[in-house]
Amino acid sequence: MAPTSLILSAGIFLTILAIGGLIAVRIGQSVIPAYIIVGILIGPFAPSPGGVSFTVVESTEFIRLLADLGVIFLLFFVGLELSLTSLIQKRSQFLRAGAIDVSVSFPLGILVGLLFGFPLLESLFIGLITFNSSTVIIAKSLLDLEWIVNPESEAILGVIVIEDILTAAVFAILSAVLIGAADIASLGRTLGQAAVVLVVLTLFAYYGGEWLDRAFDIQSSELFLLGVLGVTALVAGLGFAAGVSDAIVAFLVGLAFGQTSHVKRIESLLAPSRDFFAAVFFFVIGLQTDPRLVLSVAGFVLVAVAVTVAGQIVSGYFAGRSFGLTVQQASKMSSALVPRGEFSLVIAAFLVTAGTSEALRETIPAFTVGYVLLTSILGTILMRNAHLIERIARLYHTD
Repeated sequence: MAPTSLILSAGIFLTILAIGGLIAVRIGQSVIPAYIIVGILIGPFAPSPGGVSFTVVESTEFIRLLADLGVIFLLFFVGLELSLTSLIQKRSQFLRAGAIDVSVSFPLGILVGLLFGFPLLESLFIGLITFNSSTVIIAKSLLDLEWIVNPESEAILGVIVIEDILTAAVFAILSAVLIGAADIASLGRTLGQAAVVLVVLTLFAYYGGEWLDRAFDIQSSELFLLGVLGVTALVAGLGFAAGVSDAIVAFLVGLAFGQTSHVKRIESLLAPSRDFFAAVFFFVIGLQTDPRLVLSVAGFVLVAVAVTVAGQIVSGYFAGRSFGLTVQQASKMSSALVPRGEFSLVIAAFLVTAGTSEALRETIPAFTVGYVLLTSILGTILMRNAHLIERIARLYHTD
């Protein structure tokens, strides 16, 4: 496309995103599913009624960069809002809640794969895809619903961190097995390197607040903003190169800045940028979705959603109760853990290129897109109606 066409395309997709978001807000729903649907409707797989194509965006490289930055800054803000001291002090509660979540959610996905006739390796990938809650979608919803300051947010994000760590470790092993490079020594070095990076960043987040306070004592808002953005993106990129999720690294950077006196200033300067980048991230999910492939596995998607979402609601509730949450708070937690997203899509993208069978290369990736789209919509609806889960839970439990 010529530069003018790119500018026109950007203007069209941003305007349609705004309209889609306004419609979602008017009907009392989250903007997240609206952004995904807009991406489907004007992306490379857009419908062509009467031979007229609705495609506006074909090349997504630059937009994907914006989306990646959205993930980083969204998770940075989540870390900024949390107390690292509290996370460390309550580690036994997080581990207990995470164990309940893992013991239900992961096996259910594997079981669904086996019931649909997939071999064990493919079923393990399906289990991994259906297990990992979306850090980005959940973080966005927590901010939108103003739950981020509530006690349940600590438990939700703690469980997500445990899910991410387990998913990363299992994915590393399964991918090594798939490509025939299951070198235990090499795998151990990779995982060890990632563990070292996480430990170093966690220690810096805990002890480096005073140093960051002095380093970012900058009067100019422009230079302060550039410094915070630059450091966050740089550290996230270095962490990713070392084998750690850039989203998790950004989360830890946010925790570090949360220990400083600059929190309010960062929030006031960066909040609009965070929201823009997050919107682009969900739009890109839609751009990558081919509705025809998703429809071809619709039955598989519906069964998987029914089984795993029900399991997630139950495990999320009891994980919340084990954390010490009230019935109301645990009900919110059970709804918040439903959406699947970015990690599932990363696994699907890997299978497209590295898959050794048609199921791995086509069926499971198509399933993943449909599963992510449906759970993201269902999850955001459930979060806004968590009182319905609470009503059922109160039939069996009281605070």
